[in-house]
Amino acid sequence: MIAKIRGVASGRVVLVEHTSRVLADNPLGDPHERRFPVWLPPQYDSGSARARGRRFPVLFDLVGYTAAGAAHVNWRAFEENVAEKAARLLHEKRMGAVIIVFPDCFTRLGGNQYINSPAIGNYADYLTRELIPFVDREFRTLASREHRGCFGKSSGGYGAILHAMKYAQHWGAVADHSGDCYFDFCYLADWPNTLDELARYRKRPRKPGRVDVRASERGADRGVDDGRVKRFLEAFHAKSKPSSSEIHCLMNLCMAASYDPDPRVPNGFRIPFNLETGELLAERWERWRRHDPIWLVAQHAAALRSLKAIYIDCGWRDQYHLHYGARILSKRLTQHRIAHRYEEFNDNHSGIDYRMDLSLPFLYRALKP
Repeated sequence: MIAKIRGVASGRVVLVEHTSRVLADNPLGDPHERRFPVWLPPQYDSGSARARGRRFPVLFDLVGYTAAGAAHVNWRAFEENVAEKAARLLHEKRMGAVIIVFPDCFTRLGGNQYINSPAIGNYADYLTRELIPFVDREFRTLASREHRGCFGKSSGGYGAILHAMKYAQHWGAVADHSGDCYFDFCYLADWPNTLDELARYRKRPRKPGRVDVRASERGADRGVDDGRVKRFLEAFHAKSKPSSSEIHCLMNLCMAASYDPDPRVPNGFRIPFNLETGELLAERWERWRRHDPIWLVAQHAAALRSLKAIYIDCGWRDQYHLHYGARILSKRLTQHRIAHRYEEFNDNHSGIDYRMDLSLPFLYRALKP
């Protein structure tokens, strides 16, 4: 049955199941059997038998941190979900019919960056080696890179631009909304709060009086967990209502597991700071910067030029300071003669799905048959 939204044919959302070999035995013990929604436009089921054989471009929606794909088709107060938005844009003739896939890439660390990590799992391979061919088999997609794109916000925006660089053979166009970028600005500023949160799980509680800093930092000065990270994670997962500071702490640990995994150390990843003194560990931070989009443009310039379209935007009041990274990214793309569209808008990082009113038609125009 085709539902109606304010009198507009809205297509249908199909819930599919997929058993992943790539995610089997992942280090966090997360499920390798995933259920996720796929939105099919009204044209998918309408018309004659011949019309019902029509194939469509496909978009993958990479959601932000702490979310899974299903969040983008759930009911929302006072606003559209992504499926409703696509139906409206289609009805208004601002874009044509596409299939939209909403993958579930959630993890015990609150999400991932859509890259491969031995500390989290190989989510880039999961998307490109498994979900793309699975979706092409199960649905009437135009099964080629020229008609396939991805988009996302925040961690999802990072995933989109990162895939444009490293996995361009799978994507014809991408849209990056407020994606993680310029790590020196967007991540470093919050790490003092994370260190304070982790200090609550220090083995020996602090006491007033004289402190031998050299002795107290022993074991906490190499980016290796001295036990407090493990205890924090155990306590976090035992809570029924984590605080905002705890969620941000988990987020920074998730980033560490993404950017500096090390199977030889506790938890499978390293921390970029001395846990006691807060000193930045240059060698560890350099591992993070190797994943920063602003430093990857030159290395992947040819791949980026091969895309049919790249869209980037960011609010100039972004509370994570991502607008600075977005500007640098656009600057680097221009320096390397990589065509792209960059926009800014008067808003922050939160509640900006309305920007898809621009990016979804942009992607459709690039990917349409």
